[in-house]
Amino acid sequence: MLGREPQLGSEAPPLDNGHARQMRILITNDDGVHAPGLSIAETIARQISDEVFVVAPESEQSGVAHSLSLNDPLRLREISPRHFAVKGTPTDCVIMAVRKLLLDSPPDLVISGVNSGQNLAEDVTYSGTIAGAMEATILGIPAIALSQCYDFFAGRRTIHWACAQTHGGAIVRKILAAGIPPNVLMNVNFPACPPDEAAGVAVTMQGRRSNDLMRIEDRKDGRGNPYHWISFQRGSFTPGQGTDLLAIEENKISVTPLQLDLTDHPTVTRLASAFEEGPKEPI
Repeated sequence: MLGREPQLGSEAPPLDNGHARQMRILITNDDGVHAPGLSIAETIARQISDEVFVVAPESEQSGVAHSLSLNDPLRLREISPRHFAVKGTPTDCVIMAVRKLLLDSPPDLVISGVNSGQNLAEDVTYSGTIAGAMEATILGIPAIALSQCYDFFAGRRTIHWACAQTHGGAIVRKILAAGIPPNVLMNVNFPACPPDEAAGVAVTMQGRRSNDLMRIEDRKDGRGNPYHWISFQRGSFTPGQGTDLLAIEENKISVTPLQLDLTDHPTVTRLASAFEEGPKEPI
């Protein structure tokens, strides 16, 4: 369902001041501990609380999805007070923070991002940014993933970080005031435009792109040996009504609730009926 509330620039309902001062917020990302979006996420978090901790990957982890380091040790490095780098994935970072660094007083909220680039449609299955929020949700902690869209084909030099920085605080406060249900994480994408050109807020569903945009590009190295690169090409398709893709196309901030349960419940019912009918066949 599309919506226009809250209007950009309006003040979201304030949290209880006492609760806001005590709220402990963990920041992580998948672009690495030195990424510009991480400091923007911290700026957003500090509009809500002074109790902010940063635990982020030592290097970029884009596209690692919800991967977990099981065969490699996790190296933890303190950069400055309440700022840590982990040689691992976003999932590792959240576990390290919750199960070690903040074990005695776990965070009340996890913010993952601000990602450099969109996390829309099927992106959420690849995204380390989403995975950081997902791991927090699994651990029972409310979580919000933040991403700043940009024109992929124009390059990251065109990214409008000010859009996320200007509107992020109000969006996060509005989500917290509305409440995040258990087993649900919030996926927020800011449009690829200056902050004053954002056209409102849309509460959206996860969209789906055309399946012919990804391809394999063949190249050769300096010795003439072939190698291959996953690349993307422009394509034309019409985003579905009410989707995150359409919201961003219309320069709206997209807010999508995602659930941990991936079960297709109608198919469960249909399959159960199919296996119950007719003679039992040997397994």
